[in-house]
Amino acid sequence: MSSLRPSSILATGGVFLGCCSGIIFLELLVKLDPGAGNLITAAQFVFIALEGFIFTSNFGRTQRIISLKDYGLLVLMFFLTSVCNNYVFEFNVPMTLHMIIRGGSLISNMCLGRILLKRRYTISQYISVIMISVGIFICTYCSSQDQGQGVGNSEGNFFWWLVGVLLLVLALFVSSYMGITQELLYRKHGKCAREALYYTHLLPLPAFLFMYENIKNHWFMAFQGETIKLPLLDLSVPLILVFLLANVLAQHLCISSVYSLTTECSSLTVTLILTLRKFISLVFSIIYFRNPFTLYHWFGTFLVFVGTLMFANILRLPRRKND
Repeated sequence: MSSLRPSSILATGGVFLGCCSGIIFLELLVKLDPGAGNLITAAQFVFIALEGFIFTSNFGRTQRIISLKDYGLLVLMFFLTSVCNNYVFEFNVPMTLHMIIRGGSLISNMCLGRILLKRRYTISQYISVIMISVGIFICTYCSSQDQGQGVGNSEGNFFWWLVGVLLLVLALFVSSYMGITQELLYRKHGKCAREALYYTHLLPLPAFLFMYENIKNHWFMAFQGETIKLPLLDLSVPLILVFLLANVLAQHLCISSVYSLTTECSSLTVTLILTLRKFISLVFSIIYFRNPFTLYHWFGTFLVFVGTLMFANILRLPRRKND
């Protein structure tokens, strides 16, 4: 692997700092209000769209490289995955399982790449996908057992938990198809990551009007919850809004850094960095938030991340030497 340029190192630091801190503040948010997913998603979209309007489109004066028609399907898929990934917490899906399922994106990428792009994969990559699939199944099954031990209507709890898991899996495949769509657009128009980041957050904003009541209810719920006094100011603000602002800023740093990294490093390097970031986020979530995690969860997680590294050809199967 060639040495990283200063810009690459800066983008890498942004990925770790932004993505890991974003996960922390997201978990803090859903612990205070598990149903705030739509509010969180809307805040992220508004902030990134506003920043893009000012710095990327220069207040609408910069000419687009990709047409709005080409952005249509991309925007729809990005909006769907973002809403699903944040909304599933209302179905009692734990953060650890959330990160593990999303860490299995290589499975969906492989399936769609084989079907749509007719790509060929090595034996090592097929083995890695099997490891990832088994790891996710183990973690999902163990988490479903935990749901059956809750109080109240355990069958009802399991049903809604299963709905949340299915939404995550749906978002996983939609996100992978979105990646293929982006790849085809970049082949046709060249790389324009900042523009894509801006329009994928700007164009879906009207869709949040359909979630207006839900967003409004959770916004006002934030003012009824715990407050915190700001240092140096004699002002108390809702704790949820503090975490929300921190999550939005971290999410912006995370996404911007990932987009920048794709233009600075090879896909292998990007995959390694994102895999390490997911693993660090998962371990921190388990330790700091004391989420339930059994030996089976650890084994499943081990399979997922080792399989991911094998798929990216970072870990390789030993080869037999010719006599």
